[in-house]
Amino acid sequence: MTPIPRLTAISRRSALGAGGFAGWLESLARSGVDAVQIREKDATDLELFELVRSAVELTAGRCRVLVSGRADVALAAGAGGVHLPADGAPVEAVRRLVGDGLLVGCSTHSIDEIERARSAGADYAYFSPIFDSPGKRAIGIAELERAVRVGLPVIALGGITIDRLPAVAEAGAAGAAAIRAFLPPNDPTDLVAAAERLFRRS
Repeated sequence: MTPIPRLTAISRRSALGAGGFAGWLESLARSGVDAVQIREKDATDLELFELVRSAVELTAGRCRVLVSGRADVALAAGAGGVHLPADGAPVEAVRRLVGDGLLVGCSTHSIDEIERARSAGADYAYFSPIFDSPGKRAIGIAELERAVRVGLPVIALGGITIDRLPAVAEAGAAGAAAIRAFLPPNDPTDLVAAAERLFRRS
């Protein structure tokens, strides 16, 4: 079984500054982060394909590349998985398309959605927002604990910082994902080390 990422960096190329997308990827690969999710809603089909292919080449197997919402692009560009938004294509349909070689995950915001993701055969689910984040009110650690009890590997998202990782791990999450924590000028090295220490490989 393909391991579930302990720590996933979600892209936001508009906020990457002078180093750009390539520099960001190189930094992540060096840090030892488990996965990078390419989530660029404004990209054209060709731009998204090129971003994903670039990510696969630049990380060179050092971390898994996930593609938001586009199983076709994940397959065409050689990515390691596809992450489906809450209102995205059904997990079952995507699984039939990509087979068992790629991770298939989905975003969830309630216990009912976690249960549906498990029944549909998802490999993991994001559960968010655990902590307050811009424009979103936290659902909290207690709800994360309930989500974990459903039995599907849960990745915590929303307001993730290194100081909050212990609470997330103690709640039973399989890992964590973030956008802002990986944006310049933040150095992800300490966050990666903490995730490796706190989250058991599942």
